[in-house]
Amino acid sequence: MGDTIAAIATGSARSAIGIVRLSGPESLSAVERLFTPAGGGELSAHPAGTLVYGTLRDEQGRVLDKCLATYSKAPRSYTGEDTAELQCHGSPAVLTAALEALFALGVRQAKAGEFTRRAFLNGRMDLTQAEAVIDLIDAETPAAARCAASQLGGAMSRKISAIYDELVTLMAHFDVVLDYSDEDLEPFDESEITAQVGRAAEELRRLAATYCRGRRLYDGVPCAIVGRPNGGKSSLLNALLGYDRAIVTDIPGTTRDTVEEKAVVGGTLLRLIDTAGLRDTEDTVERIGVERSRAALDRAELALVLVDGSGPLTEEDQAILKLAQSAPQTIVLATKADRPTFTLPDIPGVIALSSVTGEGLDALEREIGRRFPEGGGDSGELLTSRRQAEAVQRASECLQAVFEGMERGMTPDATLSDVELALDALGEVTGRVVKDDVTNRIFERFCVGK
Repeated sequence: MGDTIAAIATGSARSAIGIVRLSGPESLSAVERLFTPAGGGELSAHPAGTLVYGTLRDEQGRVLDKCLATYSKAPRSYTGEDTAELQCHGSPAVLTAALEALFALGVRQAKAGEFTRRAFLNGRMDLTQAEAVIDLIDAETPAAARCAASQLGGAMSRKISAIYDELVTLMAHFDVVLDYSDEDLEPFDESEITAQVGRAAEELRRLAATYCRGRRLYDGVPCAIVGRPNGGKSSLLNALLGYDRAIVTDIPGTTRDTVEEKAVVGGTLLRLIDTAGLRDTEDTVERIGVERSRAALDRAELALVLVDGSGPLTEEDQAILKLAQSAPQTIVLATKADRPTFTLPDIPGVIALSSVTGEGLDALEREIGRRFPEGGGDSGELLTSRRQAEAVQRASECLQAVFEGMERGMTPDATLSDVELALDALGEVTGRVVKDDVTNRIFERFCVGK
């Protein structure tokens, strides 16, 4: 990490402001060779962290922009190294020219996620915080953003570290008593060890159980919209999205394949899956669509079942309602509430809906919000990474094995090796135990400039 890196941190699209950031020992000197403060002198004459207005030139002295510059000194920076930023007008041409001028001075292009990787390697954050950076960038709902911000602030790190430190203290006491048995040391109490390990195992088990809810914040809830052909499924999809994504006609069987889009409904991110109408058909293409619809329903956490309220319930409706009961959550919607022949069917909890007038959409949002509450997102103590969840689960299982072994009368020395395995697993979560292939996979998710 002895070299200096640079990248455009604000993407390639035109914008009001564009930022070029640098990290490494030559960050300040490289910027000072291209940037002159408006009052003359050097950028380093101003306090670190101060935004300074001036002129940016290329390596040949040609003016590129009137912009702002700032710098930070190690270790008080994002990466823990000397850093600098040029805050320019957001022209891609200006930003590219500034970057090329820095390259001409010996600065190199940063790799994807390299700024945050350096922050991790320099001890400015652990792996849970590093993963929270990309989660914050990818957040599509306020709840997801709050959860990521809490994790970036160290909420998950503190929780894991508290358990880790408690287990280290337990192991240290045990080892000292065994190694210095002739000393006047407080003996260990096996019942106390059993209770302590049991509490830690249970806490980790509860934490591992949060993963499903945590991933919903970012991946969304798989939601299948199902019903008979021409029942209003595509119209509902378009209404929830706010634009015409799916083709809507009066011809039954228009939707031949699943159509998937994301939308925030009732504060919940849904992965909406508009499906082909469920019915028996001789049409080969439509039959494939129906099979895909059934597969979408099988993997859905929420099924929105549409019944045509402008006419009586049919045997097909009843069959679809029964089929949808396999989903963890089901909401029944009686569509076409704007039709004169509409009658609300006698189904518990049914919501009258018209995708034309918007009637029932507010009620649907409230019901989805009730079924999938945001609770727990603010604390940052929801596992949102599969990597973290798998490591926590392994640690929990190791401690559970210790607890059960001691409950059966096994001596601590015969079981506490599993505590060491649990410590290794928890170390993987925060990065105390570092594996290059794991960190490579994490930082590959990042964009260049972050």
